[in-house]
Amino acid sequence: MKTTEMIDTYPAEINLDRRLLARVVDALVECSQACTACADACLSEEMVADLRKCIRTNLDCADSCGATARILSRHTGYDAILTRAHLEACIAACRACGDECSQHAGMHEHCRVCADVCRACEAACTDLLNAL
Repeated sequence: MKTTEMIDTYPAEINLDRRLLARVVDALVECSQACTACADACLSEEMVADLRKCIRTNLDCADSCGATARILSRHTGYDAILTRAHLEACIAACRACGDECSQHAGMHEHCRVCADVCRACEAACTDLLNAL
């Protein structure tokens, strides 16, 4: 991805470490994609009815990660309160999705992969939240 390169083109000051910011945006985009793909894979499983909560949690996490990535990609008129709120919500969504997918990881490889991606995204968002 060109996240670091794009952030480096921003002409004004950014009050965050640009490398950390790029790492978090990349983690968010990766998590959004993994959660969307996991939800889709769950829909193809024979036991789809047993995966309803997993599907819902995947989609909620994907949406939260996508919105947070877009907010972190905008720096003009930066609002630390809004950024903090989205990071906190995203951390909660990643934790919930990681926990839910972990329950199915033994039976479904896509849930194992998604749980790992959610945990990594949760950690990245926590790092950025701590740096605010």
